[in-house]
Amino acid sequence: MFTPAPAWTGRNDGPGPQHARWHSVINTSTAPGAALLGFATDEGVRRNGGRVGAADGPEALRAALGSLAVHDEFPRHDAGTVVTEGKDLESAQEEVSVKVEELVRAGHLPIVLGGGHETSFASGRGLARVRPAAIVNLDAHFDLRAADRPTSGTPFRQLAEVYGADFDYSVLGISRANNTKVLFDTARDLGVNVVLDEELAAVSAREAAQRALELLTDTESIHLSIDLDVLPAAVAPGVSAPAGLGVPLLHIHAIAQALAATGKLALVDIAELNPRFDSDGRTAKTAARLIDAIATAHATCSRLTNTDARH
Repeated sequence: MFTPAPAWTGRNDGPGPQHARWHSVINTSTAPGAALLGFATDEGVRRNGGRVGAADGPEALRAALGSLAVHDEFPRHDAGTVVTEGKDLESAQEEVSVKVEELVRAGHLPIVLGGGHETSFASGRGLARVRPAAIVNLDAHFDLRAADRPTSGTPFRQLAEVYGADFDYSVLGISRANNTKVLFDTARDLGVNVVLDEELAAVSAREAAQRALELLTDTESIHLSIDLDVLPAAVAPGVSAPAGLGVPLLHIHAIAQALAATGKLALVDIAELNPRFDSDGRTAKTAARLIDAIATAHATCSRLTNTDARH
């Protein structure tokens, strides 16, 4: 089921671009830009034995984004929300795939607001229908499980089937303690690039970003997926599976910003926000900062690219 974009609200300090915030600029332009698409789903989390509540994620993310200041003229759009009805996850995933494909073909950068991590299969399949992309997943888990139906633990196994020999998957932030040997073996067999949470935590944020960039030297398009459970539980308590260790927020921020600055981002999805467990809304606020940083870096890159093209 699809629901139109809701009315946005937020702090208002006055009119004009000098006071611009997300809520005041959303859907004020028809030009290609960053296009938010909600996916209100937690059926995949339920199937995977997690704690449900991620279906409320898109609404919480919009609320957290609303008052963030905007310092550029890059268009920001809200394309509405796809809602999983009952247990029919598969139909909802197809609807998301169709809408992501439409947004990509229209020249937008889709930023999909989950929802459980079943979001990534739906969004990634939509992009794959237009062009291939290397997948970068910032996550404590591989999400390469084999199952007889889609769950929040299967999205990248499903995308491996979509891409076949062209499957290019890197996952940064993996918790060795929370992934079985079977999953590590599956990752090895699929040629997955793996960076552990301990490895990222042992280097600086700048070095972590460089590590991510080095995995993508030969790709033209990037699908960035951020599962918020990659962050420490103290920073992101409102997720389906809080991390015992996690990767520092500054490292995740630096990686996301660096990937956006390449100009190669074709799709972003943010997964596993669970507002039911989000103390003081801190996880939603953290996710909103990541989304804002990605949109801003992508806007800067787009502006520089357009300037170069005119000279």
